[in-house]
Amino acid sequence: MKAFSGFASGKAHLIGVPEPVFTDLVPIIDDLAELKVTLHVLWRLSRQRGGVRYLSYEDLASDEVLLSGLGETPVETLRSALRRAVERGTLIRAELPDGGSEGALYFANSPRGRAAVESVARGEKPQPIESADRPNIFSLYEQNIGLLTPLIAEELREAEDLYPTSWIEQAFREAVSLNKRSWRYIRAILERWRTEGKDDSPGRSAAAERRRYLEWKYGRE
Repeated sequence: MKAFSGFASGKAHLIGVPEPVFTDLVPIIDDLAELKVTLHVLWRLSRQRGGVRYLSYEDLASDEVLLSGLGETPVETLRSALRRAVERGTLIRAELPDGGSEGALYFANSPRGRAAVESVARGEKPQPIESADRPNIFSLYEQNIGLLTPLIAEELREAEDLYPTSWIEQAFREAVSLNKRSWRYIRAILERWRTEGKDDSPGRSAAAERRRYLEWKYGRE
């Protein structure tokens, strides 16, 4: 049996996984390979940015980390596990035109995933996935503010669904530049941009941003 050496010292990156994965889904999965593939897919989807998130079969079949845990016939095991995950309803498979099994795309069975699969069925090509190397909202919070709490994590997930990634990253940068390292401050910036519109004109200073924020904040009271 291979041993786990334990979690390394320092901060580990957190990922956002819906609670029903552990309360409703994991207890009913009765195949180890399906469990491994399901958790791996959800992990990789959580690291993606943008409104539509998916993985192709090739993405998974070329993933050495995933294949290393799928036994002596990893490709066959992967196909079987994906089929079981689709049959169970965890994942949704979409077929690209003339793509065959190698051109299949896999989405989480969520409202956003179901809408994306319907678009593919209508012949629409899914949008390219944004780089997973960009820090997600949880990493931004840990790096710039501090330790995550369950309540803050839930608010961050909601913000990630509501605002563009570029807005979130810029709001964090501006809060840090003003030494206002709090989620409340960052959320206020995002809310103002949503209600007033976002000014992307060049040369806007941090002091001007702070003045605009204070005018917006106290003008509401």
